[in-house]
Amino acid sequence: MKELPVILVQLVHIQGPLMGQIQEFTEEKITIGRHPSCSVQFPTDLTTISRTHAELVREGNRYKVTDRSTNGTFVNGKRVTEAFLKDGDVIMFTEGGPKVSFLAKITDAVMKEPVPEPAAPKPPHAGPPATPAAQTADAAEQAVPVKPARPEPVVPPAPVASRPAQPQPSAPGQGHPRPAAARQQVQKVQAPLMVQFGPMLKSYKELPIVIGSKADADFVLAHPAIADAHAQIFFSQDTYWIKDLTGRNLITVGGKAIGFEAPLKAQDIISLVPGGPCLRFLGEGRLAEYEQATSEEAPKPSRPAQGEPAKKAKAAKSIFDIFKK
Repeated sequence: MKELPVILVQLVHIQGPLMGQIQEFTEEKITIGRHPSCSVQFPTDLTTISRTHAELVREGNRYKVTDRSTNGTFVNGKRVTEAFLKDGDVIMFTEGGPKVSFLAKITDAVMKEPVPEPAAPKPPHAGPPATPAAQTADAAEQAVPVKPARPEPVVPPAPVASRPAQPQPSAPGQGHPRPAAARQQVQKVQAPLMVQFGPMLKSYKELPIVIGSKADADFVLAHPAIADAHAQIFFSQDTYWIKDLTGRNLITVGGKAIGFEAPLKAQDIISLVPGGPCLRFLGEGRLAEYEQATSEEAPKPSRPAQGEPAKKAKAAKSIFDIFKK
């Protein structure tokens, strides 16, 4: 049996009735539409979406989108009949309709591609060589009864049971995704969140939210290294979590790559990209910009000269410092 790598597909809904949801698939065919049998099902009253609007089908180690609709399917703003997808492509279903960001990652797990088993050999025909007359009689089941030699029963070989493929362990620090069973279920919940970066300060009453560089992200960070849909903040099991949406293992918490997702503790430092924007989680649903000073930039402590008043400490950069106890 041929072994194939398992590909984890993530569809991040960035516009439409499912906005904020992240759906994951490992199937070779993913259907999108209003029909209840579709893998991604939109509301039945969203009539601009066809019952079966589009399909994502695996070909080798890539996925191809095929349009099955009346109103069209668009990839990065261009209408397509079919097109191969790459990481980060934005798929829109009908013009101005729902949008998803396509992310795919080849995992260490493998699956078996079934190979058809050969047919069991037919038992040899018993009896003396057939004459033309005997053949005619045999065909009509009217041959003179002849006691045939009892053929030995042919027992087809028992199929060999194959053991299910097990995911191979990953080396520390490589950030391979954890098994699906260990992942948190992301749902819309009422949970407060405040995010401050530079002059921007936004508050949210419902999670999850998406941080990214695209204008339709919930919190927009205009930085060249930030992806359109870069990170997701969600709330599960009385804990705030961060999820890496880039598929490239870019996000670290406390200097360690999170791989797929990680819980947040008070005072955790979150680096969204190496050398790029950083946030500090202050606890109680507060995220603030964090600037990490290098050893060369760190000012050396100096004592004030005698008779000179001590200089006032520099004001804290984070607006949330007023909440510190």
